[in-house]
Amino acid sequence: MPHAEKGLAVGLFGGSFNPPHAGHALVAEIALRRLALDQLWWMVTPGNPLKSTGELAPLGERLQLSEQIAKNPKIKVTAFEAAHHVRYTADALALVKARNPGVDFVWIMGADSLRDFHRWQRWREIVMTFPIAVIDRPGATLSFLSSVVAKTFDYARVDEGDAPRLARMKAPAWTFIHGPR
Repeated sequence: MPHAEKGLAVGLFGGSFNPPHAGHALVAEIALRRLALDQLWWMVTPGNPLKSTGELAPLGERLQLSEQIAKNPKIKVTAFEAAHHVRYTADALALVKARNPGVDFVWIMGADSLRDFHRWQRWREIVMTFPIAVIDRPGATLSFLSSVVAKTFDYARVDEGDAPRLARMKAPAWTFIHGPR
């Protein structure tokens, strides 16, 4: 697991990254800039319980490709979930929180992931663990804002203009960040 000092604002961007591509890199860069993050942990997961593992490239290969595409020195590519035998995001976030007291984290996801977020294991727990930034990716639309999660936690939505303070907010809090500006 990467190291972060107390008081830092750190984004957590997880996925199978099979393969990592320019859209992922764009989400990471937008998150760093618009959320005023000190670091972003690019968390390459061993697998996705909602997807078939049949066509999943080996973890080492996905890590190497992620490191090649994530050029910003503030981005730390990691596979700590595999090292700690963590399968679900809720467990990974609980581990991060326990090991990093005093660090302000925000969970980052592409808008396309918001659509099926309610299918994730213990999704409500995830929403209550850290603030969430949903980043609009090219080809994604605002229709994702009508998702189960967006409707359920509409009361916790933070204006996009307040995104730089999101990591310092108490969960539940989330924002939708429109694409490149």
